[in-house]
Amino acid sequence: MTKKQKLEDLPHAEWLTPHDGRWVPDGDHDTVRFEAAEVSDPDATGSRFLDCAFTGTAFEGGRLRAARFIDVWANEVRFVGTDLAETGWQDAALIGSILAGTRAFGARLTRVTFTSCKLDTVNLRDAVLNDVTFQDCLLRGVDFGGAKLTRTSFPGSRLTQTVLAGATLDRVDLRGAELGITIDPQTIRGAIISPAQLLDLAPHLAEALGIKVEEPPLP
Repeated sequence: MTKKQKLEDLPHAEWLTPHDGRWVPDGDHDTVRFEAAEVSDPDATGSRFLDCAFTGTAFEGGRLRAARFIDVWANEVRFVGTDLAETGWQDAALIGSILAGTRAFGARLTRVTFTSCKLDTVNLRDAVLNDVTFQDCLLRGVDFGGAKLTRTSFPGSRLTQTVLAGATLDRVDLRGAELGITIDPQTIRGAIISPAQLLDLAPHLAEALGIKVEEPPLP
C-alpha cells in the first residue's frame, strides 16, 4: 500500500459502511469506514476493528487500550495523547499518519507498514514488533525499551532520540535509516547496519566501551 492509494482502491471498499459515531468499550467494528472526524476522548477500550478504513480521523486523547486492529487501512490519521497500550495490530497499513504523546507500551504489531508517518514521543516499551516496516518516517523520542523487534526495517526513515535500551533485536534492518539513537554496545545487537553507519556510530560505541581514541604522539 502506498501514500497515493485512495479509499476506493481498497478491495473491500464497496462493503464499507459509515461509522455511526458511537464509541463504546468492547465495541465490534467490521468493515466500517471512519472519515474526517475529530474524536475527543473516546473510550473504545478492548474494541475490535476488522477490515476497517480510517481517513483523516483525529483522535484527541481517548482510551483504545487493548483494542485490536486487523486488516486496517489508516490514511492521515492522528493519535494525540491517545492510550494505545496493549493494542494488537495485524496486517495493517498507516499512511501519512501522526502518533504524538501516545502510550503504546505492550502493543503487538504483526505485518504492519508505516509509510510517511511521524511518531513523536511514543512509548513502545515492552512492545512486540514482527515484520514491521517504517518507510520514510520520522521517529522522534520513540522509546523501544524492553521491546522485541523481529524482521523490522526503517528504510528512508530518520530516528532521533530513539531509545533501544533493553530491546531485543532480531534481523532488524537499520540500513537506509538516519540514526540518532541512544547507544550502548548491546543496544543494536541483532541489527543490520551499513558500513557508513558503522563509521557514524563508532564514536558512540567507543565511548560506551570506555575506549579513548587519540592520535599517536608526534615523534
